[in-house]
Amino acid sequence: MKIFEEIESEVQSYARAFPRVFNRAQGEYLYDEDGTQYLDFLAGAGTLNYGHNNPFFKEKLLDYISEDGITHGLDMHTKAKGEFLEAFNEKILKPRSMEYVMQFTGPTGTNAVEAALKLARNIKGRENIISFTNGFHGVSLGALAATGNSHHRGASGVSLNGTTRMPYDGYLGDDFDTTAYLDKVLSDSSSGVDAPAAVIVETVQGEGGINAASFEWLRNLEAVCRKHDMLLIVDDIQAGCGRTGTYFSFEEIGIKPDIVTLSKSLGGYGLPFAVVLIKPDLDQWKPGEHNGTFRGNNFAFVTAKAAIDHYWSDDAFSKEIKRKGEYVSQRLESIVADHGDGNFTTRGRGMFQGINCVNGELAGAITRQAFKQGMIIETSGAEDHVVKFLCPLIISDENLKRGLDIVEQAILETCARETPIPEEVDFFEEPRKTA
Repeated sequence: MKIFEEIESEVQSYARAFPRVFNRAQGEYLYDEDGTQYLDFLAGAGTLNYGHNNPFFKEKLLDYISEDGITHGLDMHTKAKGEFLEAFNEKILKPRSMEYVMQFTGPTGTNAVEAALKLARNIKGRENIISFTNGFHGVSLGALAATGNSHHRGASGVSLNGTTRMPYDGYLGDDFDTTAYLDKVLSDSSSGVDAPAAVIVETVQGEGGINAASFEWLRNLEAVCRKHDMLLIVDDIQAGCGRTGTYFSFEEIGIKPDIVTLSKSLGGYGLPFAVVLIKPDLDQWKPGEHNGTFRGNNFAFVTAKAAIDHYWSDDAFSKEIKRKGEYVSQRLESIVADHGDGNFTTRGRGMFQGINCVNGELAGAITRQAFKQGMIIETSGAEDHVVKFLCPLIISDENLKRGLDIVEQAILETCARETPIPEEVDFFEEPRKTA
């Protein structure tokens, strides 16, 4: 359609990588307007953990709409919100012995991060926030200041202040404990690092290149936070809601964050929804001190509750994610061993994994070749050098295998080429039809 070229902003990005007009989706599949089927290993950048148009959620949502349920309620009490809170408390928090209160922010992850940073600064009376190399927390100015990527930071147009960047786990080599370095600079009054209000960290850095911090490093980080009177904020926006195998990505690590941000797959159906979880004694907001017109998406409350009820009432779904994650690990390790030639390594954990390529050109060529074979998969990392696996968690075993087969074949075909694959796919070039 020419309309996209005529009036849509040049800021669009995913549309350039996947130049088709999509009009239908179900489970792990997307379909373009010509009926071509694509296996979706992008899943709304981690927003569709439960797949497209999940039938269990769709039924609940359609019933709610047909009964003229509240759509927009600001932060007023509604039945849908109450039922979601009840489900989250009884089936997510209590079984994990967690005690948090929930703040409803604007509907995107960056809104939740902004609120978390603001609250931490107000509580501690300090401005500085410790963030990490390759971290990504959003593109509104406060969250962007904590984000490492120069491409996003450069678009801000203003100075980005109030944060100090520290090296993430592995950034200075596997044998260098960067939490010890953080402890050192915070213990030294002449280091030039102002006393922080909080640390914000992703247990697995999604946009930063599927960098998974070790459990030991995260435990050490928590200890440094306690030693220096800093709050620990875990950004679980992409790594949470089951992506690593447990509902929260930090459950098996044993750390206890003071504040947690959630969004993306929280709403279940792909509906905008973000929250901040706050330890009760830290809930020091004054009424209306942080607000937003769309902090009460009741449609998302309905589907979020349905997700909890259907998938998180016991540990069966978690076990399935872990089983699939082990299969992904085995396949990726095999692919790298068989075809790597020093060009590839694996990274990540659970169903949040990737293939680290020697450069972004190679990774991009692989994803473009996969797209020609009817698969949507993207790259991440500072140089877009990691092929990023983010398929829906509900994907069938057959399609999980098929997706990994497509990537393996794409690697073989890409590495066999003497000339690079063109950077852009012709909009009118037809990919392979899939039955």
